[in-house]
Formats: sequence, structure tokens, C-alpha cells
Amino acid sequence: MALDATNLPRYSQLPVKPGAPEGSAWGLFGDDDQLGCLNLLSPERVVAAAKLVRKGAVFPLNNRIDLPDPPLYSRGAPRVHLIEIGEGVARDDYIDNFWPQASSQWDGLRHIRHPRDGFYNGTPDDQVIEGDSGRLGIEHFARKGIAGRGVLLDAARYLESQGSPLDYTTNTYIGRDTLEACVKAEGISIQAGDILLIRTGWLRWYVEDATREQRKTLGGEAMTDWQAPGLDPSDETAAYLWDLHIAAIAADNPSLEAWPPQPPLGFLHFKLIPHLGIPIGELWYLEDLAADCAQDRVYEFLLTSAPLHVPGGVGSPPNAIAIK
Repeated sequence: MALDATNLPRYSQLPVKPGAPEGSAWGLFGDDDQLGCLNLLSPERVVAAAKLVRKGAVFPLNNRIDLPDPPLYSRGAPRVHLIEIGEGVARDDYIDNFWPQASSQWDGLRHIRHPRDGFYNGTPDDQVIEGDSGRLGIEHFARKGIAGRGVLLDAARYLESQGSPLDYTTNTYIGRDTLEACVKAEGISIQAGDILLIRTGWLRWYVEDATREQRKTLGGEAMTDWQAPGLDPSDETAAYLWDLHIAAIAADNPSLEAWPPQPPLGFLHFKLIPHLGIPIGELWYLEDLAADCAQDRVYEFLLTSAPLHVPGGVGSPPNAIAIK
């Protein structure tokens, strides 16, 4: 279902369901909801987004499935095998050790649970299981399909223009003030139901500038031995994003928020996924889209994404495309 955006509660008004955790949107889309804020992608918003296509420029937003290399967060590296069929007349292939969240990805609503409050919408742990009989699987995203107005906030380019470029070896916070300044600099507005993309420039740095030793450290087993810039993980950021009433958010860095987590400020994943039902995208390829946006000063576009239809899946490559 899609709600009238004018009737959506602000963060300060959450929860709307008695007994739900503070700062949660549980029950807003129904007690049985498994889509979260993707419910905001109504047919009317898809039609409006389609009208943003003006010049037919197409920008795939998917990174290579074998990057980062080595994989981050102890995930595995894919191996593509080519096989011959029918005495060499045809070819087929399969991917071994394929981790759907090792490269460009969506984090689905079963990706992470709040340590105190549990999974999105109060889903019990024993319902987050393999196969068709569980809840919150990525198949719900796949069956709906993701399409709507995309908006790019090029935080990296904005900060460079201000003489404060990001250091990609630090966990510099990108806070509300920076995002709002970026919105103003781009002359864009963020509307309810938008899919918000944040460019940090991290993926460009990783591909073009990171040393082999830096890549090895990033792919090591000790996930807190390295740092990366990203969103400020505080409640203020969660409140800002919720009050925009976006449908989803994605970035080109490893974790959307700055890494590693800082316990005093919390973990933005806990706020966005289990509390608010906002899907998170990570490691998206935004360079070509960002360059075009900077050139024509148009930062809005039709965005489509077709997650893999995997029953009980936790996450998926986004298979995302921006069309201007």
C-alpha cells in the first residue's frame, strides 16, 4: 500500500503503534508489512518519475561482482565457471561462492536486527529462516520491483568545492548540515518516495587510488582495523532521513554510514532497517551518473532496480539503472 505523504508522521511522532519501540515505524504500513518504505513507491510516483527521462542517457549503477577484491566483511569472492554444452555448440556458466552482498547491493529488511528490539515490524527471530516460509526475505522487493524518482547528492564533489575533500582512510562523518548544503548547491529538492543516492567517492578511490596494502587491510578479518567516511550515524541523521520520507537510500561506500561504528552514537543500520524499514544500498557505482549530473546540473532521474528473486534472501545486487 502507499500512504498519502502529507499524512506521514515525523520522526518525533514515532511510534504510531502502541508498544512499538521508540523511533520505529512499526505498524505504519500494516502489521504484516514486509516492504517498509518501498510502500511509498506508488504507481503515481512511478509515472511521475518516468517523465524525468529527457535525453535517454542510461547509467548502470552496478559495480563488478568481483570488486572489492578481496571482499569486505569476511565475505567470499565469486568464481565464474564456463562450461560447454552439446559438444561445444553452446556455452553455459555458473557462479560459485557468490555472495549477493559482496559487491553492489541492497540490504534487505532481514539483513540486520536491532539488538534490543529485534527485526523490522516486530518480526520474531524464528520467522527469519531459509526458504519460502520465513518473513522479510528479499523476494518481496523482487516481486514488487523498485522504480521511482532517484536523486543524487554528490557529497564528494560538494566537499571538494568547499576545500574540504574527504579522506578515504578516515571515518569522517557526513552529517545533516552537509547533506542540506549539498541539496542547496545542486538546486534540487527531495520529495516523499524518492530513492536517495549519496556519492562519497569512496569506490572511485578504491578502484583508482587505493594501494594493494590498503586493499588487503580492507579485506582482512578484523573489520574494525580500517576506516571509511560515510553518513553520521546519530539519531539526528535518522530523523532527517525519515522526515524526508524517502523510499530507500544507497551510497558508493562500504556501509552507507561511516565505518567502523562508534558506540556512543549508535549504528545507523539499526535505526534505518529494523526500526524504520528503509532499505540500504551500498557500494553502488555512481561515477558516470555523477559526472553527467555535474555537467547538465540535473540531479533527478528515473531509477529502476530489480533485486534477485531469491526466497528467503537477505540481500541482492541492485541491478539498478538511472535514466535521464
